[in-house]
Amino acid sequence: MTPTPHTGDTLTHRLSGRVALITGGARGQGAAHAYRLASEGAVVFLADVLDDDGARTAEELRSKGFDATYLHLDVSNPDDWQAAHRLVDDTHGRLDILVNNAGIVDVTNLEDLALDTWNRVLSVNLTGAFLGLKTMIPLLRKGTGSAVVNTSSIFGPSGAIGYAAYAASKAGMLGLTRTAALELAPDGIRVNALVPGGVSTPINAQEAQGGVVPETPLGRRADVTELAAAVAYLVSDDASFVTGTELVVDGGFRTR
Repeated sequence: MTPTPHTGDTLTHRLSGRVALITGGARGQGAAHAYRLASEGAVVFLADVLDDDGARTAEELRSKGFDATYLHLDVSNPDDWQAAHRLVDDTHGRLDILVNNAGIVDVTNLEDLALDTWNRVLSVNLTGAFLGLKTMIPLLRKGTGSAVVNTSSIFGPSGAIGYAAYAASKAGMLGLTRTAALELAPDGIRVNALVPGGVSTPINAQEAQGGVVPETPLGRRADVTELAAAVAYLVSDDASFVTGTELVVDGGFRTR
C-alpha cells in the first residue's frame, strides 16, 4: 500500500531562518523540495528556466505564508549563476542551503547518441552542479550549518540501457559530491548526494511503461514528498555529521 505523503503541515521549524536555493524548482521534485524546506522555516529561492511554472509555484508558496522567490536560472550558464549569486547576496548576504536538483533526460542508444545531445545532458546535469557549487561557495561560507545536496540517480552507479548521457552525468555527480565534501569540510560546509530510484515527476514521462518499478521491491515509484523529506534531513542539523555520502532512496531497487 502506498503511504500517505507527509505534507509538512505539522513539522518543526528546524530550518528556521535558513536561506535555500533549489535549482529545477519550478515543478515536480524541485517544487516539492521548496515546499518541504519552506515548511520547515527556510527562505527559499526557486531557480529554473520554466518561468511561468516557477512564478506560479513561488506564488503558491507565498499564499501559504512562506518566503519564496522565483528567479530565472539556466544552470549551464555561468552568467545566470552570477546573477543568482548577486540576488542572494544583496537580499540575505549568505546562503545556507544549495540543492542542485535541475536535470534533463535523454533516452537514446549509445550508438545513435549525438555528441550535441551528450554535451547538453552533461552541461545541465553535471556542469550545472559544478557551476552552482563554484559560484555559491563564498556565500555558503557565510551561512549557518551550510549544506549542499546534489541529485544523482540509481542509474549513476548501475547504468541503464539507453541512458548513456544521463547515467554518466549522474555517476559524475557522485564523484563531484565526494570531492566537494573533502574540499569544503574545513569550512564546515557539508556536501551529500541524493540517489533516487523511480519517482513520479514530469521528467520521467519518456520512460518505458513502468520504468524501474519491476526492479523495485516496494513495487512503485516514490512520491516527490518522500525524496523531499530526505533532502530536508540532509540539509538540517540532524545530519550535522553527514558529509561526502549518498542517501539512496530507491524502494530497494536492484539491477538485473
